[in-house]
Amino acid sequence: MSNAKAVTDDTFQSEVIDSEKPVIVDFWAEWCGPCRKLGPILDDISVQYADKVQVVKVDVDENPAVAAEYGITSIPAVFLFANGELKNTVIGAKPKPFFEQEFADYLK
Repeated sequence: MSNAKAVTDDTFQSEVIDSEKPVIVDFWAEWCGPCRKLGPILDDISVQYADKVQVVKVDVDENPAVAAEYGITSIPAVFLFANGELKNTVIGAKPKPFFEQEFADYLK
């Protein structure tokens, strides 16, 4: 089970867009094998960089409005938001060093 906070259609605005910290959003689904592999990687990032970023999860099956708003057609999809804006997108399960490189500006 993930340490990441679950965010819903109703809480996305307050938890992600209005966040003072950058937020890494993991769009996932229970039935998605690669999503389950990615969970522990993002959990590691959330612990290691807790003072820099927040990591949250959005179950696309339970929260179709947010998934549709951001055009999620493939999962896992990992989006980084900062200052209320989408800054970076990674599609697919990648190793931790890949995310650390992609999101480096927000993990310093």
